[in-house]
Amino acid sequence: MISADDYVIDLIQNEQLVPPETVEAAKEYVRSQGVPEDKVDTETLTLLVDKGYTTWAAITAVLAQQFDMEVAEMEDVRPTPEALEKMGRELAERYNVLPLQLEGGQMLAVTADPLDTDMMDELARLLGMSVSFRLAPPDDIRAAIKSAYGDDGLPQSDAMKALFGENGTGVNVPGTLGGNASESEDAPIIKYVNLLITEAIRRRASDIHMEPLEKRFRVRYRIDGVLQEVENPPKRLQASIIARLKLMAEVSLAEKRIPQDGRIQIQVSGKDVDLRVSVLPTVYGESIVMRILDKEGLRLGLPELGFFSDDQATFQKIITGADGIFLVTGPTGSGKSTTLYSALNYINQPDRKIITVEDPVEYQMPGINQVQVRREVGMTFSAALRSMLRQAPNIIMIGEIRDLETAEIAVNASLTGHMVFSTLHTNDAPSAVSRLVDIGVKPFLVSASLRGVLAQRLVRRICPDCTESYNPTEKELISIGMTVGDLSNSNFQKGRGCSKCHNTGYRGRRGVFEIFMVNEEIQEMIYRNVSLVDLRRKVRELGMRTMREDGIRKIAAGITSVEEVLSTTVEVE
Repeated sequence: MISADDYVIDLIQNEQLVPPETVEAAKEYVRSQGVPEDKVDTETLTLLVDKGYTTWAAITAVLAQQFDMEVAEMEDVRPTPEALEKMGRELAERYNVLPLQLEGGQMLAVTADPLDTDMMDELARLLGMSVSFRLAPPDDIRAAIKSAYGDDGLPQSDAMKALFGENGTGVNVPGTLGGNASESEDAPIIKYVNLLITEAIRRRASDIHMEPLEKRFRVRYRIDGVLQEVENPPKRLQASIIARLKLMAEVSLAEKRIPQDGRIQIQVSGKDVDLRVSVLPTVYGESIVMRILDKEGLRLGLPELGFFSDDQATFQKIITGADGIFLVTGPTGSGKSTTLYSALNYINQPDRKIITVEDPVEYQMPGINQVQVRREVGMTFSAALRSMLRQAPNIIMIGEIRDLETAEIAVNASLTGHMVFSTLHTNDAPSAVSRLVDIGVKPFLVSASLRGVLAQRLVRRICPDCTESYNPTEKELISIGMTVGDLSNSNFQKGRGCSKCHNTGYRGRRGVFEIFMVNEEIQEMIYRNVSLVDLRRKVRELGMRTMREDGIRKIAAGITSVEEVLSTTVEVE
């Protein structure tokens, strides 16, 4: 099937924008740089523009003629506020589309790619209306989006002054809101909270932390696993902001002595987003952490988790088994739930019945029966599991095996023809065996039921928009057990820092994995209850890669950095 960029290259040759020999020379140069074949056309097009053989404006003009579309004069366009609000910055940047106006239930917008019909259909679905397009060069659209929506980042000093007054004191009108602020501060508080949540989602944050300190009210986003502080609101508005969030989360405003948990459901830029809210009393006030559960973020294929092809094949073999237990292990925040949801999404077929029991249900998945644990009414993990087995499922997912009762039901389910997925908190994959035995499961039952264990951590991925090659130092090579001779087969990369990654050099995360497969030899060792040291030694002999070794492979492939792997994984002898 011809690619969009291949089509454009053929078009500019046919229209005599670039001579065919120049195009072929550019393609050969791109291939000589080791670019994958499926990326050659894209890189060739970029090279021809960068070297001045053609321009994006000229390409846009021939595309407009070919598709009978109008070219937008970007200097003159003035997007309406209604159109900007309807699409939202996140969608505009994701698809590089500038909304112009709404008219008669239809949106007029500007795109650089008239061939991307999937994007056009997805936009129409998300916006709930048809969209007609004009064309413009991609860089011009990016600049116009930035101008229309304002500069990157959570609006800082100017916006804070606009919301709360010149010195953060707000307006001085008698009355109270949530205990401390004036009634006329109601609107600024609502705007600030909405802005805070919207910006966190736009910057791909996983958590929002609001922490009362002695003299300030600190606000931080956790982005790609790292906390980043943003401008703090005035300390005097702490109580008002907390009250607003507690109201949205539907927890008691009057209760300030004990922890509370709630949930906020909102829609941002056409996406449904849930926030799991935890309120914890501290010395200087109530601390709030909001975990952002982006339902669209779970639509991952297995390669997007970070698997190499060999590990992915092993993973698929385990999760498509007929029965047994498959465990994902790691500390809190290591991506266990994402991996299990992605596995369920992969095996979710009309001929299979899948039931999950979770505390809480983080993501609602179509075609899967999900059960919420409610201890206050007796709906515990074990009670839910007993009832689930009477529903005749093929596959069961348990949020976490926490005690002997849950573990025994899971084992019994696996031995009666069910495939059971769950999580454990262990440091590596082989430790899952000793953890189950420590809980109280008999070794012979672990041996008979366990099919495999995946241990994982998350490392930050080098930003694809500012990545560049570099030669590692000798110290870096020694730290990961490599030599100068290994560099010929490696592609060390680092991020320069750009607006897309907020100058961190990283954007997104990928997993590093350790896959422990249970074969007959391992079953016999588990049955004999051998020591963890002996078990780990045997699986290493059988070819299991540790998380550190998988991380080194990802360093050599240019996916992550030496610092990330060393800070996230441990060396195993």
